[in-house]
Amino acid sequence: MTFNNLIAGEWVGGNASENRSPSDTNDVVGLYAQGTPDDMRAAIAAAKAAFPAWSRSGILERHAILKKTGDEILARKEELGTLLAREEGKTLPEAIGETIRAAQIFDFFAGECLRLAGESLPSVRPGIGVEITREPIGPIGLITPWNFPIAIPAWKIAPALCYGNTVVLKPAELVPGCAWAIADILHRAGLPKGVFNLVMGKGSVIGQVMLDSPDLAGISFTGSVGTGKRVALSSIEHGRKYQLEMGGKNPFVILDDADLSVAVEASLNSCFFSTGQRCTASSRLIVTEGIHDRFVAALVERLKSVTVDNALKAGTHIGPVVDERQLMQDIDYIDIGRSEGAKLAFGGERLNRETPGFYLQPALFTEASNQMRISREEIFGPVASVIRVKNYEEALSVANDTPFGLSSGIATTSLKHATHFRRNAEAGMVMVNLPTAGVDFHVPFGGRKGSSFGPREQGRYAAEFFTTVKTQYTLA
Repeated sequence: MTFNNLIAGEWVGGNASENRSPSDTNDVVGLYAQGTPDDMRAAIAAAKAAFPAWSRSGILERHAILKKTGDEILARKEELGTLLAREEGKTLPEAIGETIRAAQIFDFFAGECLRLAGESLPSVRPGIGVEITREPIGPIGLITPWNFPIAIPAWKIAPALCYGNTVVLKPAELVPGCAWAIADILHRAGLPKGVFNLVMGKGSVIGQVMLDSPDLAGISFTGSVGTGKRVALSSIEHGRKYQLEMGGKNPFVILDDADLSVAVEASLNSCFFSTGQRCTASSRLIVTEGIHDRFVAALVERLKSVTVDNALKAGTHIGPVVDERQLMQDIDYIDIGRSEGAKLAFGGERLNRETPGFYLQPALFTEASNQMRISREEIFGPVASVIRVKNYEEALSVANDTPFGLSSGIATTSLKHATHFRRNAEAGMVMVNLPTAGVDFHVPFGGRKGSSFGPREQGRYAAEFFTTVKTQYTLA
């Protein structure tokens, strides 16, 4: 079956590309249309034309459409979760969990439609009233990554529509299926033509058209640092708002007083679940010397019990890497780690399974330093390094010694150290005795330094990007 782009309320075809599963390269998920520059220009024009009416639409209409969308996603969670697992390689339980999260996001912003609020203040001048309101900014371009194929599009689309903006979505080329499913559900939920547009295809072909367009009032981007910089430069040129989420090199600190089992399980989840392909994943385990050897031995033993296999197979803990290019990048970094002098304590081998796919045994390095490339650069795979430190003070210093600042975690039973770390970790999100990956759908998401730029995503904080503030004076 061929799945087409959605432009101005119509399904538009063209050349199509196969979407194959990384768990089984013989499994063709579907044929997905490859947008052209003209398709992207048409989608932007449609969003621009639809904005005046949608921006003034009733809040009950927006609420109903978002609520219907969330309800259908939830009702189809097994079906859509299976689609996600097939095209991205996330294990089926994780994929279903992500699908549920997408439904919850749409449900949350359906409620926000009914809670739009402003502020009324007296002026310092007698007889004058001041009203402060939030209004939509206009047509918005959304560029989403492959690692969360349904949740990240949801947390950009839902607030954009909730606050009265129109949308052009360009999903990652590797995972068009989930984006198409959202487009189909929104389309059938009753969105007016042009309010939401989907253009699938290569970023090199259609992405630059989006960046070059003067008709987009904002771009919300999640992806690589290099592309994020291009989004920023083009947005500055056109004077539009931009929002960037660009990954991290997240630390997880384990202190001598930590509960060993808690530290091991949190580290395993942080570093290796979702095949390490989360921007909030920990790839630096910073361990004080009193617990170092016991922690490494326990984590290696725990890794021996982890099953790497087909994402759809019952009992799989970690699925495949998303594609061959990413797999080769992971393997290259494993070679780099060895060449830098780190010790490969576990894993790092390509695996063969019943179905042909991109399977990699999780890799754990020890005897690493924070100056090695494997400790500085984002690998985005199931590869982690253990860095030995003397004490908490050194651990905090090493944790903060990174150009990124998305998520940071600590395992400790000390209230003193937990409190100090929460205050002094240079990250947008801090976890105590919990994995660094995994945040709720109703709270702000984002980082500091090279990880993020612009207002936070998710929750009520999403209004900071998707709206603009207007101050109005009235003579009584």
